[in-house]
Amino acid sequence: MKFVDEAAVYVTAGHGGKGCVSFRREKYVPRGGPNGGNGGKGGDVVIVASRNHRTLLDLKFNQHHRAERGAHGEGNNRTGRDGEDAVIVVPVGTVVTDVETGEIICDATRDGERYVAAKGGIGGKGNTHFKSSTNQAPRYAQDGMPGEEKKIFLELKLLADVGIIGYPNVGKSTFIARMSASRPKIADYPFTTLIPNLGVVRYGDYPEFVIADIPGLIEGAHRGAGLGTRFLRHIERTSILLHLIDVSRESSKGAWRDFCAINNELVNFDAAMLDKYQIIAVNKIDIPAVREVFDAEKAVFEKEGYRLFPLSAVTGEGVREIVAEIVTRLNIRDDV
Repeated sequence: MKFVDEAAVYVTAGHGGKGCVSFRREKYVPRGGPNGGNGGKGGDVVIVASRNHRTLLDLKFNQHHRAERGAHGEGNNRTGRDGEDAVIVVPVGTVVTDVETGEIICDATRDGERYVAAKGGIGGKGNTHFKSSTNQAPRYAQDGMPGEEKKIFLELKLLADVGIIGYPNVGKSTFIARMSASRPKIADYPFTTLIPNLGVVRYGDYPEFVIADIPGLIEGAHRGAGLGTRFLRHIERTSILLHLIDVSRESSKGAWRDFCAINNELVNFDAAMLDKYQIIAVNKIDIPAVREVFDAEKAVFEKEGYRLFPLSAVTGEGVREIVAEIVTRLNIRDDV
């Protein structure tokens, strides 16, 4: 499946139906009077959030959405049928913006929620509506109102409780595969992961939580290096950041400097990122060279006020402790 997290589409709501000019014509009923019905309302363009959708791919190649117009009114005071709505299904976490005004139409954060992106026009009044004591045979009716037309921009921001960050090839995909049923691509080269991966974690009797593997973070990402800022938006909604560090990399400058470099990219993208609680772990502790330097690295982090976890996503060492810390922090968040 191709991952698409942005799309621009054109939406047109349905026009309202015309009112009808009609007069009652029945045997033995002289001067029956007007009986033209109203036009039907035009259909709306409706955004529906769905947890079963993970991408905006369908909308990338289907950019025009038009609701049905309302039916015209008819004689015998029959109102025209309302137009059918045009429904656009988007993944949960999609932000919809009016391109012309910049106004946020909706932030679809809950499954099944519906939002009207463009309102259908109301139907015109039939000539019955205009009957009065001084105008008993009106020969005119209203046209229906036009529906709204807009260009809207859809931007997907994944909804996850925990976002895994770190340099490429530090073991983020391996970790999420061990903790959940997600099966991301895993290989021994940088930028293996080209799209965010989501996994649902169940731990003991605690409620399940959602974890996301965010690819593409390297120095200069906020300026467009690597995969650039394309996926940084997907950690804006997370409550906790799980920062994985691999000091066995040839390019590693040590756990603390790697940690500071990634955080510098976050703050340059959005200063509010540093307000998120971070759980920090040195991965690949099963490698002897990494285990040898762990205590020294841990001392540096403790001096700066951080706790450093040992972790091996391959063997499972340290996974339970990290999950327990995540669950504890999520419960603290929920109790606030």
